[in-house]
Amino acid sequence: MKDKKRRKITIVLFTLYFLILVWILLFKMGTPFDVNYSSRSINLIPFSASVIVNGKIYIKEIINNILVFVPVGIYTCMLNPKLPFVKKIAPAFFISLAIEIFQFILSIGVTDITDLLGNTLGGIIGIVIFYLLAKLFKNKTIEVFNILAFIATVVLVGLLSIIILVN
Repeated sequence: MKDKKRRKITIVLFTLYFLILVWILLFKMGTPFDVNYSSRSINLIPFSASVIVNGKIYIKEIINNILVFVPVGIYTCMLNPKLPFVKKIAPAFFISLAIEIFQFILSIGVTDITDLLGNTLGGIIGIVIFYLLAKLFKNKTIEVFNILAFIATVVLVGLLSIIILVN
């Protein structure tokens, strides 16, 4: 019974995270009606034009893409702990791919292979973090991650609320 309750909590937290992720990445923290639709652009060359600013790679964007997808790897492990490592990478890859495809279809931002690579790497890092902390927390791992995810979700929603109110 306790495992079912934990799983439901994890699903709710993942759903909230996913909605916020889509809102931030796809709708740029606006509504679908507020988004500035531009011409479609696709970049299939990693670490090229789309991440180069003033002749240098804009590392901050790559790091942000990695960080924002770490929870995908963690949630994948929490929801499907028995999946092999390689199959745990798939959700990060396919969620990122879907967002990039929707950016192209909706003409929002640049559809970029660098984003896909960074996001997938973020998912992999999340999986590794889960494995490392699972060694430490043993059978309490999911409970600990749910508590951390709840705190992070409350803080994120609070910060986003402040940003929305200020703007």
